[in-house]
Amino acid sequence: MALRLVVGLGNPGERYARTRHNIGFRLVERMAGDAPWKEFQGLGRFSKAGSLLLAEPLTFMNESGRFVRSFAAFHKVPASEMLVCFDDVALDLGRLKVRPSGSSGGQKGMLSILQSFGTEEIPRLRVGVGPQPAGWDSADFVLSRFSSAEEKALDEILDRAIEAVGLVNDEGIPAAMNRYNPAPSET
Repeated sequence: MALRLVVGLGNPGERYARTRHNIGFRLVERMAGDAPWKEFQGLGRFSKAGSLLLAEPLTFMNESGRFVRSFAAFHKVPASEMLVCFDDVALDLGRLKVRPSGSSGGQKGMLSILQSFGTEEIPRLRVGVGPQPAGWDSADFVLSRFSSAEEKALDEILDRAIEAVGLVNDEGIPAAMNRYNPAPSET
């Protein structure tokens, strides 16, 4: 499966920049390195890493689908050739989970994308930002910043996520699932 588009989910603005919810933005920004970013129809921005298009919806998380659908249609990228990357509170910090399809798992940005495309057949990479502490509201937790110790671990976490994207691109979803997904007893 050759990827053409990697979408990182997050919320625009300095207020959200370093939050757990923006791990998708941080991933694609790291992949882009020094490559320039360009605006797309006032809905988001994009860059490139080699032959891969990298994209960030700037519509806020809950409306990510508006940008992704428009961007993918403009560039003639079918859902099967994209990978959506986002935070997951159900996975411990740094755990990765690659899936070819499925529900949103409660992630509002992914839900918006699934609804916009009218299918659950959209590959995704979930990046663990949990565990969510007992008593915390999910929205408050994902909009919280990483601790200084967690922030230090993010370099390695993002590097592994980039490796997972590369493996999806080079060898396909099953190979990436075999390498990066936690064993059933670890989820």
